[in-house]
Amino acid sequence: MTQPTRPHDHDHNHDHHHDHDHGSELSEAAIRVRALETVLLAKGYVNADALDLIVETYETKIGPRCGAQVVARAWVDADYKARLLANGTAAVAELSFSGRQGEHLKVVENTEGVHNMVVCTLCSCYPWPVLGLPPVWYKSAPYRSRAVLEPRAVLADFGVTLPADKTVRVWDSTAEIRYLVLPQRPAGTEGWSEAQLAELVTRDSMIGTGVPKAAQARPPDDAQAHGANT
Repeated sequence: MTQPTRPHDHDHNHDHHHDHDHGSELSEAAIRVRALETVLLAKGYVNADALDLIVETYETKIGPRCGAQVVARAWVDADYKARLLANGTAAVAELSFSGRQGEHLKVVENTEGVHNMVVCTLCSCYPWPVLGLPPVWYKSAPYRSRAVLEPRAVLADFGVTLPADKTVRVWDSTAEIRYLVLPQRPAGTEGWSEAQLAELVTRDSMIGTGVPKAAQARPPDDAQAHGANT
């Protein structure tokens, strides 16, 4: 395996089928965390409302909506996109998104010839300020191992089928550097506002296990789109 911050290039197909657990069941670690949380709550060491507020903050305010705004800005502003690709941490901070687990962020761009996907092979390093809390499947052993060894098979499990001539590049997040995928802008979105475009950006598209939503014939209303991102 190459060094963690180097991408793994794969340009071959995998015809065999593999079962992929998307994390519908709690892992042993998650069970232990819940048990510990129960004990701490019972003894009064932590406050349930405070825990709920922290989780809500990362899921709804510091979650994927922040990353979606970053992507939408890059889609409409070529200068911002250049800054984002040159220094992800600084460019994201321009939109006031920064903090723990996002100190060293690198943004990698999907193109007609390259599809990027992010994994953390050692644990669950993840850019919290722009994506919120990592999904359970991102932390699972099957994803962490298979994403590097057979990325096309993993993508197929997520419903993403790529042309055979498109390179799949896998980036391994670490404690020193985390990655965000800049997905390709959907066709048919010319003239759309940032708020409208942000509605098409999914969490998985910024990890690389998915793609943005397809553009509809009529874009969402600006006011509705803005309300969904506040």
